Amino acid sequence: MPFPPNTTPPNPADEPGEPGDAHLIPPLFLPELLHAEAPATGFRRFERAAPPRWRTYSLHIGLFLLTLLTTTLAGVQLTRGSLDLLPLGIWGLPAAPQPGEWARGLWFALPFLGVLTVHEFGHYLTARANRVLATLPYFIPFPMGLGTFGAVIRIKDRIFSRREFFDIGLAGPLAGFAVAVPLLVYGFATLPPLADYLFQIHPEYARYGASYAQHVYGPDAAQTGIALARPLLYRLLETLVADPARLPHPLELLHYPVLLAGALALFFTALNLLPIGQLDGGHILYGLLGLRRFNRLTTWLFAGFIFYAGLGLFSLHDGWKTWLYYGPVYALYLAAVFWRALPTPRRGLLLAAVVWAAQLAVAVAWPAASGNPGWLLFGLLLGRLTGIHHPPAPDERPLSPGRQVLGWLMVLVFVLCFTPSPFQ
Repeated sequence: MPFPPNTTPPNPADEPGEPGDAHLIPPLFLPELLHAEAPATGFRRFERAAPPRWRTYSLHIGLFLLTLLTTTLAGVQLTRGSLDLLPLGIWGLPAAPQPGEWARGLWFALPFLGVLTVHEFGHYLTARANRVLATLPYFIPFPMGLGTFGAVIRIKDRIFSRREFFDIGLAGPLAGFAVAVPLLVYGFATLPPLADYLFQIHPEYARYGASYAQHVYGPDAAQTGIALARPLLYRLLETLVADPARLPHPLELLHYPVLLAGALALFFTALNLLPIGQLDGGHILYGLLGLRRFNRLTTWLFAGFIFYAGLGLFSLHDGWKTWLYYGPVYALYLAAVFWRALPTPRRGLLLAAVVWAAQLAVAVAWPAASGNPGWLLFGLLLGRLTGIHHPPAPDERPLSPGRQVLGWLMVLVFVLCFTPSPFQ
């Protein structure tokens, strides 16, 4: 079988395994990297004919337009200060968005989807530049929360080199980050005066002026609304660009759609850069470290991720009903996510027990310590669907010095953009 044209043929002595060992599973918001195995000798492989182009393009455009609608409605709901179901009663019901709300919804949806689109086209164009066959982005609408689960592309060729994994994985978050930062700068530079914007939404704040937060929230401000977490890069740009007299209180940030879109764009950039498995960050760190070192490191990173997610769920002071009703469920969850984390299921179960014991120990020593249970679902997707390890590439040659510098810069971007709790 001739070697595919999208990479330089590797030295067989350097291959870590047979070509059929490499496989990829599609993670959320990332390219779906599927592996096509070589047919056995003596058999012919028959594939279904490709659908007409008009049907394919119609599907992509239709999904994008539907996602634009759901994301706009999500922007309406978010700028109302709520994370509830989308206001689906838009056709004449009392809860229908007003014209100003539609504008705020679009001001959220267009920048947010713009960053996601640039992210996915970064993957797509880099794949095509490496002669790796890829589809256009599939947008995923969702009638709750942010209005979308993001977008994915499907890579229909096998990737044969460590360098290609690195390039395709890095291109998406790098392109998205290059758009998200100017978006935030624009949002901070064009903040309207409080009297012209925020006090129109909350007329009751006007009598307090710029010090409204002291009177409206008081000492328990963190418990009176939804605050969007602000990662390090967000705070840095806020300090450098924004007019302090126009900055909204964190609990009012949801009313500012451009800032909301920019902050969420940073968060999803960091989410894709998590250095686990086949997320973009996993491809990058795999390219930097190589297969063996990365797969060792990712196991402990994943264990730390689950440790934080479940921290505070259980304590030795909990009653017997909590342990009876919820303890077995959590034990099954830990067994499921760690089952394939180590070479044998027995070791995976042992690691699950160690993580739970460490969570209980921290709960005893620091009773107020708590993680973010929302990450448990994402951990289940990583542990059971995408896998936390990276498949080998036939060509395992190290990256060039320039790519190594760029890769470590993206690790720094992850640190600057990540926040453990996007909503507080």
